Amino acid sequence: MFRRIDDSILVAPQIAPEDLAEAAALGVTLVINNRPDGEEPGQPAAADIEAAVVAAGISYRHVPIFRGIGPADVDAMQDALHAAGDGRTLAFCRSGNRSALAWALAMRKDGASAEEIAQKVTAAGFDVTPIAHLL
Repeated sequence: MFRRIDDSILVAPQIAPEDLAEAAALGVTLVINNRPDGEEPGQPAAADIEAAVVAAGISYRHVPIFRGIGPADVDAMQDALHAAGDGRTLAFCRSGNRSALAWALAMRKDGASAEEIAQKVTAAGFDVTPIAHLL
């Protein structure tokens, strides 16, 4: 379920409270939720996910991305990733794609090379084509 982009970041589709034990065992210290509430029927509310994450002893950030990844989304993702420090982050959305691309843009803003970012995202099974012009 969790896809490893590099040693500091894992990406996943929608998580459930029962996934947090595995996340903690993998060294996750921060969960970033990139889903806006109400995106699709049956989706857990951000507050419910946050309560489960915090109960598991993991930090939580909600960085909802609504329609495409804009500059404010990249800034918020970058800020959340910086908050993780040396810990491992798990970012999730409906499929994992939005989280992977938001991570890529935040890393590029931090100065990582476009080629390295594209290679990592592609190796994790995601397509960078939608953001390639921004890398």
